[in-house]
Amino acid sequence: MPEQIKRTFSLVLIKPSHYDDDGYVIQWYRSAIPSNSLACLYGLALECKQQKILGENVELEIHAFDETNSVIRPDKIAKLIHQADDGIVMLVGVQSNQFPRALDIARPLRAKNIKVAIGGFHVSGTMSMLKDRDPDVQKALDIGVTVFAGEAEGRLGQVLKDAVNGKLEPIYNFMDDLPNIEGVATPLLPAERVHLTAGATTSFDAGRGCPFACSFCTIINVQGRKSRRRSPEDIERIVRANVAQGLHSFFITDDNFARNKDWEPILDKLIDLREVDRLKISFIIQVDTLCHKLPGFIEKCRRAGVKRVFIGLENINPESLLGAKKRQNKITDYRQMLLAWKHAGIVTYCGYILGFPGDTRESVVHDIEVIKRELPIDLLEFFYLTPLPGSEDHKKLHESGIAMDADLNKYDLNHDVTGHAIMSRDEWRSTYRTAWETYYTDEHVETVLRRAIATGTSPGKTMFFIVWFKGCIDIEGIHPLEGGFFRRKVRLNRRPGFAIESPLVFYPKLLLETATKQSRWISLYARMRLIYRRVKHDPKRLDYIDLALEPVTDHEEEREMFQSDAAKSYLDIVHRNEKITAGEGV
Repeated sequence: MPEQIKRTFSLVLIKPSHYDDDGYVIQWYRSAIPSNSLACLYGLALECKQQKILGENVELEIHAFDETNSVIRPDKIAKLIHQADDGIVMLVGVQSNQFPRALDIARPLRAKNIKVAIGGFHVSGTMSMLKDRDPDVQKALDIGVTVFAGEAEGRLGQVLKDAVNGKLEPIYNFMDDLPNIEGVATPLLPAERVHLTAGATTSFDAGRGCPFACSFCTIINVQGRKSRRRSPEDIERIVRANVAQGLHSFFITDDNFARNKDWEPILDKLIDLREVDRLKISFIIQVDTLCHKLPGFIEKCRRAGVKRVFIGLENINPESLLGAKKRQNKITDYRQMLLAWKHAGIVTYCGYILGFPGDTRESVVHDIEVIKRELPIDLLEFFYLTPLPGSEDHKKLHESGIAMDADLNKYDLNHDVTGHAIMSRDEWRSTYRTAWETYYTDEHVETVLRRAIATGTSPGKTMFFIVWFKGCIDIEGIHPLEGGFFRRKVRLNRRPGFAIESPLVFYPKLLLETATKQSRWISLYARMRLIYRRVKHDPKRLDYIDLALEPVTDHEEEREMFQSDAAKSYLDIVHRNEKITAGEGV
């Protein structure tokens, strides 16, 4: 029989960014946060390639791009497909704020009759929570884009085969069948792609799902509330595969690593890799405010190489936490938890949500001042309380007919997208800006650095991240989680509805803007550096103590954080429950 001619099928994986307020794609020469979705899909695609899932005579060619650090030109993407015999473009991990950009990438590709699929949190979240079709998802379907809800483990091969055979379904919905992730393909990205992130940090998820029921969260409705996890052996394989590429820094993207049921054997495995095999590896993790109650958790994190930790503090008002179903956050535990991380020498980032029904400008400023005095937090990052599509909050507002902004691009936690119970939209925006200004004063930066030195946390790294946060907000006008090194703008990559500027206007303006911003960055760094040097050379730096660093005592309730009516009511409930637990009755 004559030998069959081999064909090439090109798979292009793209993690889209989103637009800034001026209509330009937010991208950098080095972006901040690596995309776990892209790493997962690339790893699954490599497995499909190795298993020859498309048959012996079809060569699977794989490309992966993260738009936060790579310029995406639909014409060049189309060329990748046309240079092969066939192919498909998959827009992966698309969050709600990235969906408009994903559609703008998809349209010119569909105009060239190129197959396109979109998956991620927006598709999965809306299909999970809404009875009717989300309007933007319908826009994708209307132009012939395939939408994918759920997770790709065990499913990517079937989608690829359907694409090769011209049998793509308009909708793949696996939300009712979340897969096991133990023993599946290794999340991986080529080193040249990872080096486009700050610090050459890559990512993987050790587990998925969260047991809590926060009303503003999409995780529980997309990944479920049951813990699904990779084995410690899976984690070792992921780490070794990346170290073999020269990559040593990892972001474990679990929304709450402390609720991974295998946290201890996973940390033990990482400790062995560091202490026995002498691998130079470090990690960033996300946890809840109860993690310190797990015996040995924080100490094992330290030994495993955790350098930074994101903590969902969210608020210090018990009524706000209860209203958001954040019942697991006990304000009485905050200081003990934060001190435990501080004494482990690990930099803490705490998320704080603004816009709960009882919030006013005055109450927000008051609470932040209390936090500055009484809680040993390194970095505090603020978010608008946002009804993200896929959350319970969004579903309730949608079903009640409450007005929400129709522009998904604004659903980035850095814009107000619906009204507030007390404040006007202008007041809310002003309050959000004031929150950042209130926390990141030069005086408090000095306090944070003094606390870092006194507790053994790196003051240099802490200062660097403070500069990052202040600069992103004050200079770039972008949330720090979307920040990066050296902003890039492409004249033609502007959102539809915004004018494409003449080269004679665009490039001089970009040059001036870049020069001005870099000057401001240098000035900011110099100012923070002076504070750092003053603190570092203080002969009494190791003796520093303040209210936040004082050991936890039996008199914590005398602190200002517990003097509000809401806090006192909360403490009454705590004491009542303690009596019941102790068998004393009410």
